[in-house]
Amino acid sequence: MGRVRQAEKNIFFGYIGNIIIMIMGFLQRTVFIMVLDKTLLGVNSLYTDILSVLSLAELGIGSALNYSLYKPVAENDQEKIKSYMRLYKRAYMAIAGIIAVVGVVLIPFLPYLITDSKGVAGRELILYYLIFLFNTVSTYFVAYKYSLANAQQRGYIQTNIATITKIITVFAQIIILLATKNFLLFLLTQSAVELAQKIFVSIYFNKLYPYLRERDVKKLGKEETGVVVTKTKALMFHKIGDVARMSTDSIIITYFMDVGWVGIVGNYTLIITYAVNFIGVIFNSVISGFGNLVATESKEKQHTMFKVYRFAACWLYGFAAVGFWLLLTPLITGIWLNESWGLGQIVLTLMLVDFYLKGGRTVLVNFKIAAGVFEQDKYLSLFQGAVNLVLSIIGIQYIGLAGVYVGTVVSGVLANLIQPVIVYKNCFSKKAWSYFADSAKYIGVIACIVLFLIPVKALIMVQVNLVTFIVMAVVITLVYNMIFFLLFHKTQEFSYLWNLAAGRLPFLKKIYH
Repeated sequence: MGRVRQAEKNIFFGYIGNIIIMIMGFLQRTVFIMVLDKTLLGVNSLYTDILSVLSLAELGIGSALNYSLYKPVAENDQEKIKSYMRLYKRAYMAIAGIIAVVGVVLIPFLPYLITDSKGVAGRELILYYLIFLFNTVSTYFVAYKYSLANAQQRGYIQTNIATITKIITVFAQIIILLATKNFLLFLLTQSAVELAQKIFVSIYFNKLYPYLRERDVKKLGKEETGVVVTKTKALMFHKIGDVARMSTDSIIITYFMDVGWVGIVGNYTLIITYAVNFIGVIFNSVISGFGNLVATESKEKQHTMFKVYRFAACWLYGFAAVGFWLLLTPLITGIWLNESWGLGQIVLTLMLVDFYLKGGRTVLVNFKIAAGVFEQDKYLSLFQGAVNLVLSIIGIQYIGLAGVYVGTVVSGVLANLIQPVIVYKNCFSKKAWSYFADSAKYIGVIACIVLFLIPVKALIMVQVNLVTFIVMAVVITLVYNMIFFLLFHKTQEFSYLWNLAAGRLPFLKKIYH
């Protein structure tokens, strides 16, 4: 099955899965807020981020090994696949042990982090934390099994399993919440379902790839192991920087403000994350396709495809950013919950600037992963993480919550300036001037659209209700996409995407030639 066909299959199941997970997530969070309180919601988000920090133990081994699998998978070299998978398994078993030990060591420090738990006993906080730790550690016993399917562009397997698990988990947790109003049972229910899922995954992949159970596995050569080690060392810096940049906001907010604010911010980040996942389905589904592209096509062909997907990323992430800037607060405070769950427009603006910048880097990062370009910018993520931590800690003390996201935006801008230069030099042997010119063009268009829509919103949403919200959403959709179409429909990037869509949906050929 070709690259495009496999990508289409991954995208289809990815969208189905994301829609279901989004609905389930909203349903679960709504019931949680109705039954429990902001403190426990904040604790839930905080522990998730703490365990993300602990996942530093993975240090990029997964990405390095996935990259190494592309070639043997393309050549159907089962012996080499077995060797890499054994290395992957041993590495992840060690990682699980490290996370378990470090996680337990951190327990005495929890009371210093959550200084105002508002009636939640210290013993309960520790018990909740241990459940989160168990969920994280147990994941590593099966996570490596997905790598081979993903390298074969069969990411839909992981998506479908995650979707079914989410449905079962949410319905079970809602029943538990409504029946008992007990946060501990809520967490235990999730653990039980996910443990059953991990057992199923282990059995399923053993049957899907029976040759991986064979004992006669050859040891990788020094050169092959050296490649994995070299790329893992580089990815270690990326991992540390990414965690320092993206998984520390909740910890900083909890320490300097209140754990309840983590729950408020979490409502916004929940919806934004759904958008990231929804759009990311397209780009994450083609990573392994990019890997095949790098292995088989010329640099000029690679650059052409890079520009196509980069254009799509800017269009889609820009659309989401504009919609969120105008509608996210009305959705949360006027339709879903109430004014007490709102954030200021400045904080939201900073969050969405980072959202768009991160979206613009999506294709860069995915192409780097597919091409194995890890070493060249290994210190960048580390520097970003340091900048984010310093600016966020200083900022929150002087300007409050917005200060946390000033650090996030500034550190993100650094990557948007440096990564394109590295990718263009090492992947395409080109200067990155055209990339920056396109960036300025896309940002300028998006800014003009926002300025046009602000007075339109003032006219339509005099009162916030479901009708005015839907009308404004339709207006944003029509205006944004019509402007992008009018300005870019003659570009090579748009033509490629349109022809690709028209090949699957013939009626599109009648609309535009």
